[in-house]
Amino acid sequence: MLLADVISPAVSVHTLLTGWQSDPLSLVTLAIELALAVWYLVSVRRLAARGRSWAPARTVCFCAGTVLLIIAVQSGLAAYDDQVFWVHVVQHLLLMNFAPILLALSAPVTLALQASNRPTQKVILSILHNPVVEFITHPVLVVIAAYGTMLVYFLSPFYNFSLEHPLLHDLTHLHFLVSGCLFWWLVVGRDPSRWRMSYPAKLGFLAVGIPVNAILGVSLTGATASIAPHFHTLGDTHVGGSVLWVVGELTSLVALGIVLYQWMQYEERQAVRADRRSDAVEAADALSSARNAVSVRGAVSAGGAVSTGTATPDHNGTSGLTGPRSEGR
Repeated sequence: MLLADVISPAVSVHTLLTGWQSDPLSLVTLAIELALAVWYLVSVRRLAARGRSWAPARTVCFCAGTVLLIIAVQSGLAAYDDQVFWVHVVQHLLLMNFAPILLALSAPVTLALQASNRPTQKVILSILHNPVVEFITHPVLVVIAAYGTMLVYFLSPFYNFSLEHPLLHDLTHLHFLVSGCLFWWLVVGRDPSRWRMSYPAKLGFLAVGIPVNAILGVSLTGATASIAPHFHTLGDTHVGGSVLWVVGELTSLVALGIVLYQWMQYEERQAVRADRRSDAVEAADALSSARNAVSVRGAVSAGGAVSTGTATPDHNGTSGLTGPRSEGR
């Protein structure tokens, strides 16, 4: 630990920039994050080599999400996460909201399916359709885990207990990330899922978070005692509560905008598909009408030829029956 054992010490810009974590767990986590970023970039290049494009915005989202993860748990920010409450709140928001939103928008599962060979695709699909995965990703369970995590963690003695046990504290970081990814994958994600939520349902999920953030904000900003007396001051608790409340609500509003934008895109695609289907039906009808018209003209022409063939004009200009003529006596 880079900081002295002081309750809610002042945050130093120098420590934020230079206090990178070098313990074994942090280094392993950093290696995993960088490896995933390399995999994503290599997969995009593999698609390009096959002549298939991948939206650059998705690549930017994945790289930005990875950077936010690194800032949250490897940078100097992590040096304060167990001593300054508002810094811990920022770390919480990075792990549970900002990074998962960007990762969900990057559609890594879709990329893996498109860039992998057939055996790997079968493995990925089998994982997605596994009953355990389907249970874990059920919308009801996901929303309870996401919002329940916030309420229990910040409004119960568990927060103070996690600070007293560093390994448990590190595991809560992982829990924040996993629960955040599961939630935002359902709400803004582009990847295939067993649970296809309608856009109104997604907006409903986000609406639930507004009162949850308000409850947390009111409880922490109006607290009469520190959330963890041996680690944070009461003033630090109030500041952290304000950050959690304001930024949490802003995140919900931004997410609402993302879902509405995706909804409009979906409606536009549906309208284009409907126009194409309508054009195809009209073209098929026009082609059928044209063929019927050709058939009718052919039948009329054939009928006319038969009719004219039953009587022919004689040499005197009068009509007579075809065939041998009777000779007079």
